[in-house]
Amino acid sequence: MGYNNFGGFGGANLNNLMRQAQKMQEEMARARQELEQSEFSSSVGGGMVEVKMMGDRSLKSISIKKEVVDPDDVEMLEDLIVSAVNDVLGQIARKEKENMPNVPGMM
Repeated sequence: MGYNNFGGFGGANLNNLMRQAQKMQEEMARARQELEQSEFSSSVGGGMVEVKMMGDRSLKSISIKKEVVDPDDVEMLEDLIVSAVNDVLGQIARKEKENMPNVPGMM
């Protein structure tokens, strides 16, 4: 008995499996590149703080309105920045999960 009798992993089937794996790798690379080149943003505090990041999680910009800068309440500004950054990171993670091809046994 050869491999052809056990789950169809004969020469032709193995080549087909290899082509499918290569195609999946190419789709994943394309999805990764598309994600990394996408821009994500979050605005919190009624637009007082805005954060922009690229899909590769590099920080592009932080905009802070003058009205939110209060030397007596630095903690509020810090919280707004953390909230905006975490929101953008969550957006990227969701998009990443959504765009990645479904790979059996992964995610």
